Amino acid sequence: MEKGKTVQHLINKEWCKGCGICIHFCPKKVLEFDGDGKADAVRPEDCIACRLCELRCPDLAIQIIEQDGENE
Repeated sequence: MEKGKTVQHLINKEWCKGCGICIHFCPKKVLEFDGDGKADAVRPEDCIACRLCELRCPDLAIQIIEQDGENE
């Protein structure tokens, strides 16, 4: 991820079935299960926007949005 960019994790909790695939594939351990057994971005500042979670999710329940921090 480029400097000055922030990453937002859009997780559709209704679509997430709690399989944990996104959590397993995240190289920076950004994702964990929440109290309902669904994926949650607990360390979004560590995200490198590799999109492995987005690509591996069988239910298309997670989307990564990169935002340019300079334009905010």
